[in-house]
Amino acid sequence: MPSSAYSMLAGAGGGLVASVATCPLDVIKTRLQAQRFKHGSEGYEGVVATVKTIIKHDGIRGLYRGLGPTVLGYLPTWAIYFAVYDGIKSRFGEAPTGETTPTRHVYPAAQAKGYQPIAREHPWSLHILSAMTAGATSTICTNPLWVIKTRFMTQPFTERRYRHTLDAILTIYQTEGWRAFFRGLLPSLFGIMHVAVQFPLYEQLKTWSRRRTQSDLTPQQFLMCSAVSKMTASITTYPHEVVRTRLQTQKRPINGATHTELSPNLRAGIIQTVKNILHHEGWRGLYKGLSVNLVRTVPNSAVTMLTCAYVYALIALF
Repeated sequence: MPSSAYSMLAGAGGGLVASVATCPLDVIKTRLQAQRFKHGSEGYEGVVATVKTIIKHDGIRGLYRGLGPTVLGYLPTWAIYFAVYDGIKSRFGEAPTGETTPTRHVYPAAQAKGYQPIAREHPWSLHILSAMTAGATSTICTNPLWVIKTRFMTQPFTERRYRHTLDAILTIYQTEGWRAFFRGLLPSLFGIMHVAVQFPLYEQLKTWSRRRTQSDLTPQQFLMCSAVSKMTASITTYPHEVVRTRLQTQKRPINGATHTELSPNLRAGIIQTVKNILHHEGWRGLYKGLSVNLVRTVPNSAVTMLTCAYVYALIALF
């Protein structure tokens, strides 16, 4: 089996298990992002209130809304990602001296915005190019599934608009057309830029750490550099997630029903959505759910790495 196939299976397995394990945090984060109320106003819910509301109406199952399309989306996402990533590195990079196939040391991310090799055989600039191109390609191809996932996670408790994934696909297509499956795509592509923040910062942190210790970095230092760079990149590019969620939750009424909550922003584009958020909610509105997202990053990465290691071990046995 080619090394790219190993990486694809390991990355998909790790990301899938991590997404299932941290799905409740993803649901809470997404519902916070979708709220169109200013903090402190009537109707606004914080993290604790959001959890209580979900459990009150849907029970524990409510914390796993959108899990179906998430599971369906991970394998094609990683398959496309690794195919493009490896293709670009093979086209523009070279294998290490004396080797015909580059060594693969991978620290996968739970989302296909780029994965972080622990030891790299190519310049970090090539990894940025490969990761951004691969992330953009996989995002474009799988965006419909992430739209459906967001719709499920933010579905009002009093309105069962979608029963399951197939029903969601048919309903969205019949009532809103095929373009609805690509809402929020442009903000998602902006999110790929977080790789351009993460990789250079990761390299700089390693350089500073080596100068300070005057020795090779320990695994703990590698993980610390990776965690700091990832969290910094996430905070820097986080607003795109809120804008993306707002765009993906725009929907047309069914059977003449009205959606007064969505009507002010219906069909709003990126610029208008940002203006609406800033006008009605202030700059903090662009960071709704950030605390949950940062908390989610730690267990997500840990579960991903652990699962990835087990998948590699299982593949090696066969």
